[in-house]
Amino acid sequence: MSENKRINNWPWRSAVIVLAIIPLWYGKEFYDHFYAYLTGTIINNIIKSQWQVVVASIILFMLFLVPLSYRKRAKWLDYGLVGAFFVSLFIEMYGLPLTIFFTAKYFFTAGARLPENVIGFNILGVGMGMDHAMLYGAVLMILGMIMIISGWYSLYRQSKQGGFARNGLYAYSRNPQYVGFIFLILGWFFGWPTIITVIFSPILIYKYIRAARAEEKEMLALYSDYAEYKKQTPFLI
Repeated sequence: MSENKRINNWPWRSAVIVLAIIPLWYGKEFYDHFYAYLTGTIINNIIKSQWQVVVASIILFMLFLVPLSYRKRAKWLDYGLVGAFFVSLFIEMYGLPLTIFFTAKYFFTAGARLPENVIGFNILGVGMGMDHAMLYGAVLMILGMIMIISGWYSLYRQSKQGGFARNGLYAYSRNPQYVGFIFLILGWFFGWPTIITVIFSPILIYKYIRAARAEEKEMLALYSDYAEYKKQTPFLI
C-alpha cells in the first residue's frame, strides 16, 4: 500500500477503533444487556406478536440483498443463509421469541437487573425502546447500510464505463459492501444477542470474507490492473 493510501485510511481506521472502544466504556450497561438476553431474563420486556413489524422489517432488510453488485453475476443461493438470518431474527424480535423462551426456561434469573432504555420511539403503532447496547448496534447498522448503498452506487456508475470500481468508498477499501454487511451483522449481534445471532453472526462474517476473497480472484483474472489496485488499497479498512 502506498504511503498516501495509508494516510488517507487513518480517519476510517480511527473511527473503527473508537467504535470498538465504546462497548468497553459502557461495560456494565453492555454486560446487563447481554446477560438479560442470553439468559432469557428479558422475556417479560420484549415485543411479541407484532407481525406487521416483522413483515416490514424483513422486506426492508432483504432489499439489501438485491443483486446490484456489478462485479459479477449474482447467485441467489449465496443469499439463502443471510435471508434465513433476517427472517428468523425478525420473527424472534417482534413475533415469537422462541430462543428467548428456551433460554428463559433454563437460565431465567428472577430479580436480575435489566438494561434501562436510553431512547424511545414508535414504529407502525408499536412503542419501542433502546438501551445502550441496542443503540450502539443501531449505529453500526446505519453505518453498514450507508456503506452498502454507497458501494452499490459506485458499482452502478462504474458498470456504465467498463472496468472495475475504484472510486468512492472503493478508493479506501477493496470490499466496502462486505464491510457494510459485517457492520450490519455486528449491529444485530450487539442489539439482539440471542442464540440466533450468536450462532449466525460468525458464520455470516466468515461467509462474506470468503466471498470477497473469491471475487478478488475473479477480478485478478479479468483485469490486468487489478493487481496494482490490490497493492494500493486495503482488503477491508
